[in-house]
Parts: sequence; structure tokens; C-alpha cells
Amino acid sequence: MTPSLAAFLRARRDALTPRAAGLTPAPGPRRVPGLRREELADLAGISHDYYTRLEQGRDRRPSPEILDALARALRLDAPTTRHLHHLAGHLPRPEPACTELPAGLAELLTVWRDIPAVVQTATLDVLAATPPATALAPFYRPGANLLRAAFLTPEVHRLYADAPTLVARAVATLRAQADHTPDDPRVLALRDELLSRSAGFRAMWQRYEVNPPPVGELTLTHPVVGPLTLTYQRFAVPAHPGILLVVHSAEPGSPSERALDRLLADTGTPTPPRRA
Repeated sequence: MTPSLAAFLRARRDALTPRAAGLTPAPGPRRVPGLRREELADLAGISHDYYTRLEQGRDRRPSPEILDALARALRLDAPTTRHLHHLAGHLPRPEPACTELPAGLAELLTVWRDIPAVVQTATLDVLAATPPATALAPFYRPGANLLRAAFLTPEVHRLYADAPTLVARAVATLRAQADHTPDDPRVLALRDELLSRSAGFRAMWQRYEVNPPPVGELTLTHPVVGPLTLTYQRFAVPAHPGILLVVHSAEPGSPSERALDRLLADTGTPTPPRRA
């Protein structure tokens, strides 16, 4: 049982309210923000004493069955349940993450020059970006790291109206990769750097969120074309573990699409044909 697993259990228990867990809280004040230890133990079907030993790090290796019961009680999704098993040492070592731009994606971006698209690593290093992506955000450029930009520069928070949500998803991406390659020196170095330099990162890292959604919406105020609302989709590349392709788009016929067209014109990129 590692201290990380004990910290995970405490964090997720504190984050789960009795009502969210399907319980009717007893009247009167509560001393903890989330579930009590005994409430979680009852939901998981394990003894109060055994759960206390788990959370205090006094049990060395809970079984997969116990972990699954805790995951159900904590309402964890599949990736976060995998994270729980990883912390208990029950998952095999995966392949190392790729850190170089795959040739096929490099060729694809030359075709997609009118689409805001970014290729990034699991540690959120930007490997490549189309001109419209760089025009959208200056940190979408090869060599930049999106987490460093998020926590160590003011650019993200000036640009994005929903910056806290986007930043939390970026932290969850790094934590998910830390699960897959726990000994990767790049992951460890970035994590340790941000833990030492950013109180905001430390707070988000301690939330133990693991599963960033593959599709989402972002709202930004661009200094050239003004407000835009875009949808982004994140695609994993199975042949290259750890590589992500992120593509942005605007709703057809919307003011955001027209603003994106103006941005393409400003970058000298031909505007793609739009649906009538």
C-alpha cells in the first residue's frame, strides 16, 4: 500500500457527498466535506477497521476485488478505476510513450492547413500545429508545453473564458499518462517542476482527476477576431502511444465560424468551403 493510494482514497472520499453516493445524510452538522470512512466502508462492503488501515497506508496490497468494490462505492469511471488499480500495483507495465512527431501526422497537417489542429505528447508538449491553431493561441507551437503555459504564464487565463476547466483537463491528461508510464522521466520531471513552482497545479494534482473528456467546448476572446466558441476533439493514435491529435471546429453558420474564417484570412490560409 503506497502513500499515493492512501492519499487517493482520502481525496476521492472527501469529494463524494452522501447524496451523490446514494445516501441520505443524517441531520445535523458533519465534520467532513464528503463521506465518512465508515460510510464508504459500508458502501464497499468491507469492515470499518480494514478501510481505515487502507486509508492510513497500513495495508500493503488490497486485492483487485476490494479495489473494484471501492471504485463502485466512490462512483469512479473506468479510467479512474484503472488508476486505483495502478496505485495498488495490479497493472502491468505499458509501452513507453512516443515523443516524436509521427510522419503520417506531419503529412496530415500539411493537408489540414485550414483547420486548427495540434499534435501533442502525453506530457502536453506540442510537436506540430497548423497555422490556424497557432493563430488561435500562441502556445500552440512546436516546442511549447501546454501545462507550463497554463500554470506559469498568464496567457491561458487571458485568452480562455473557461480556463479553469481547460487547465483541470490538462492536469488530468498528465495524471493519466503518469499511470501508463509511471517511471517516464519526462512525466516525473514535468510533474515535479510544476509541483514546486505552482500552487494551482499542486491543488489540482491532489484532486486525483484522471479522465479528461475526448470532446469538449471552449470559449475564448481572441485579440484579433473577438469571441469564439469552438468544439475540440482529442484523438489517440494507437500506433504511437501517448500521441494526441487535437482538432478544433466551429458550428457551421455561427458567428464563431465567421470569426474563424477571418482568422484564416489573417494568417493567409485559404478559407475552406462551407456548407450552405
